[in-house]
Amino acid sequence: MLKNLFRTRSAERMGLPLYTAAVAQAREPAFYRALGVEDEIDARFELYTLHVLLLILRLRDEAGVDAEKGSEAAQNLFDVYVSALDNALRELGVNDVTMAKKMRRLGESLYGRMTTYEAPLRAGDADALAEGLARNVYASGDAAEAGALAAYALAARAGLATQPIDAVLTAPHWPEVTA
Repeated sequence: MLKNLFRTRSAERMGLPLYTAAVAQAREPAFYRALGVEDEIDARFELYTLHVLLLILRLRDEAGVDAEKGSEAAQNLFDVYVSALDNALRELGVNDVTMAKKMRRLGESLYGRMTTYEAPLRAGDADALAEGLARNVYASGDAAEAGALAAYALAARAGLATQPIDAVLTAPHWPEVTA
């Protein structure tokens, strides 16, 4: 019984490397230096969310014999991401009494971001994506400010689509971040 309590679940093992890859890419210094993203908690949350969404969309788009594998991996990634957000809030000192309320608000924000970005990413609509990224990442109404980030996100989506699922699951290749 106690062995099961301390054993890592296979779903977490599948989602954790994907989450780690998304976080590592979102921490790429070029986002902050070349693209002018502020290096603060809100902007980092936005970049983490964007990269997690890019991976989720790629995995959900998997067809054929690996469709179930992709769908399961996408759900596992999402679960690990939400768990990481919960852990981050706890490390910031949020107590159990207010945790549910904060997680609900964070979940609403997360869902809102994913909804805002998903349609333009799927449609390849750089202008609509730049509007959402400007509002959320740059806290600005100027879509031109987010144009390079939108171009990067669309290039990442296209690049991930060309990679076999096993490559995405083990070491997704991201495009270079340039202004």
